[in-house]
Amino acid sequence: MEIITIKENRDFRRLYRKKTSLVSPALVVYFNENGAGFSRLGITAGKKVGKAVKRNRAKRVIRQAFFTLLPKFKKNVDMVIVARAKCAELKSFEVTQQLENLLKKAKIID
Repeated sequence: MEIITIKENRDFRRLYRKKTSLVSPALVVYFNENGAGFSRLGITAGKKVGKAVKRNRAKRVIRQAFFTLLPKFKKNVDMVIVARAKCAELKSFEVTQQLENLLKKAKIID
């Protein structure tokens, strides 16, 4: 499955407006099914997460969690994952577990 990153502000805003989101202590996932043959991913981490080092670590851990779960995907989606303040303090496997639980609730993975 091919992954393309979301970089345009209008695409982020479109997903925020759709109001299909799920929340965990460390993550917020906004998603919408797309008709394309690929999934798109955007990751954001605001200043509440911490300074640049913590924000970059949070994004790196989220990206790794996403690619770990990618083989389980059963549909193509546009997805924005927002790191919350707690994300920078968690181990990578904990972030993966939280993301997996959210994606199961959304019926994106089995």
